Amino acid sequence: MFVVVASCFLVMLYKLMSFWFIEVLVVLFCIGGIEGLQTCLVTLLSCFRCFKGFAESFIKVPFFGAVSHLTLAVCPFCIAFAVVWAVYRTISFAWIGQDILGIALIITVLQIVRVPNLKVGTVLLGCAFLYDIFWVFVSKWWFHESVMIVVARGDRSGEDGIPMLLKIPRMYDPWGGYSVIGFGDIILPGLLVAFSLRYDWLTKTPLRAGYFIWAMTAYGLGLLVTYVALNMMDGHGQPALLYIVPFTLGTFITLGKKRGDLKTLWTRGEPERPCPHVQLQPLEQKD
Repeated sequence: MFVVVASCFLVMLYKLMSFWFIEVLVVLFCIGGIEGLQTCLVTLLSCFRCFKGFAESFIKVPFFGAVSHLTLAVCPFCIAFAVVWAVYRTISFAWIGQDILGIALIITVLQIVRVPNLKVGTVLLGCAFLYDIFWVFVSKWWFHESVMIVVARGDRSGEDGIPMLLKIPRMYDPWGGYSVIGFGDIILPGLLVAFSLRYDWLTKTPLRAGYFIWAMTAYGLGLLVTYVALNMMDGHGQPALLYIVPFTLGTFITLGKKRGDLKTLWTRGEPERPCPHVQLQPLEQKD
């Protein structure tokens, strides 16, 4: 289902790639970025004692229900930030604003969406793995060009590409340009990384002995190999999930099997815990 929906969306992007369609995506990105930036700022400011009272006091807003005073105070700044980026997104340093909005959106998605167990995570990442390879490499046979790369670069729209990616200027590149990574290459493996962190919390495992450090390290290595392959292929676009998925998923499954947790991770997704509402009484021995 994930592959079908994502493929239909990507083909629609490819066929309708034009200036007005990119503008629609920019509006949608700004809406998501505003929500993500607001959530991150409210969470961050709530940690400070001087803002805690504003975060815990609420006011009823039409159509939105109860909203904290801190959220109302932060919201205008988030809207202004997104609007300024949208207006000036073609200037040289606009990538900073795009990355801030994108990172905030990614963090919010990872807070909301959760992988229940390793089985679901394996199916999801497996489908994304095949999807990424198909639309970067195999799609050239049908469309005579890589659909994923055309959509990412925005070659047909007259702009720098869709905003649903993080970008940073290339260092020591005489032709300029940006190194980019799509949101899917972060969010989908990130769901597995977030799952590993939740499992460590539930098992009360120290950070050094848990799965989270290994999952983060594996993701970093997969990303490093992606950029090595990118440089070896003379800058031709590479499907990041081709390298990231085997590293993250392979490390998680291998480590789970070695520690004897694979069955629990695969099915339950959390350790067995006694119900806190049921207190077992010791059996009395009869003489």
